Amino acid sequence: MRALLRSLLYLYPAAYRAEYGEEMWIVLEEVQTHAKKMGPLAQTLSFTREAAGLVHGALQEHARGILFPQDFSFIPQRRLSMRSEFRFPKATVALMTVILAAVVVAIDKAKAISASAPHASLPMGPIQPLHYSVISTLLITLAGLGVCGALLWAVLFALHRSGTQRLSDLNPSASPRPGKTILS
Repeated sequence: MRALLRSLLYLYPAAYRAEYGEEMWIVLEEVQTHAKKMGPLAQTLSFTREAAGLVHGALQEHARGILFPQDFSFIPQRRLSMRSEFRFPKATVALMTVILAAVVVAIDKAKAISASAPHASLPMGPIQPLHYSVISTLLITLAGLGVCGALLWAVLFALHRSGTQRLSDLNPSASPRPGKTILS
């Protein structure tokens, strides 16, 4: 089984295998050692899951290499590689936005109730909505911040594509030394 898993690692592109191959093999050995302690059924299930994961991962890496080659990548490579630093899941941003909207709506409703209730203890009448809305102001603000963020990203992306690539093509050893002329 280990020999088959080891051979499945060769399905990955050579550059990916050079960078992550040894770490992947160590993890696979740890998983198989743990599964061996659990019994033959657990070992078979673990092997099947890991083999399918290796094939799936190799296909993803080859597809990414074809669709997004290194010289034409608009997705930063560091986001796609395995890193150990902590990152929020992408769903966290959406969930936090929904929670913020719920809090803003609750505050808006509380203000409407407070404005419609008289200060004396008389029976309450119907609750009248406020003439302005916090929700529309919040949505306009969020849309403006989104547009500003997109513009900033576009500027930074344009600077990255123009400056860094030109500097990477620069060969400092080919330039003449100070005091020397090209003819001498």
